[in-house]
Amino acid sequence: MPQDTHGDHEAPARAEGFNHARTAQSVALLEDYTEMIDDLIHEHGEARLTDIARLMGVTHPTAAKAVARLKREGLAVSRPYRGVFLTEIGVAMAARVRLRHRVVVDLLVAVGVPAEAAEIDAEGIEHHVSDATLGAFEAFLKARG
Repeated sequence: MPQDTHGDHEAPARAEGFNHARTAQSVALLEDYTEMIDDLIHEHGEARLTDIARLMGVTHPTAAKAVARLKREGLAVSRPYRGVFLTEIGVAMAARVRLRHRVVVDLLVAVGVPAEAAEIDAEGIEHHVSDATLGAFEAFLKARG
C-alpha cells in the first residue's frame, strides 16, 4: 500500500488548491470566448460562429457548444442569421479579462520577460491568478512608476 508522504492535515488544503484550479479552468473557457466575441463585435459589428471557431482554433460544433454554455450562463445571446452578442454581464467579463491580461503582461515584461513571450504566457496566467495576487502585481507596477 502506498504511503502518504503528505500528512493528513495537508489534505484539505491540497484538495482546495485542486478544486480552485479546476474551477479556474472552467471559467477560463468562458472568459476566452467572451473576450474573443467582444473583439469580433468591435471589429466586425457581430461575432459569427464560423469566425469564433476559426479564431479559437476549434471546430464549429465545439464553438457552438461553448456559445450554448455562454447563453446558459447569461453571458451571450444569439439571433438567427445575425450571430452572437454579449449581454452586459458578458461585456463586463470581457473587459475584466482584458484588464487582467494587460496587468499580467505588464508585470511579466517588468521582470524581464520578452514582450512576445509575455503575451503568450499571460493567456494562461490571467485566468488563474487570484484577485489578491493581481492586486499585488498592480501595486508592484505602480511602485515602479
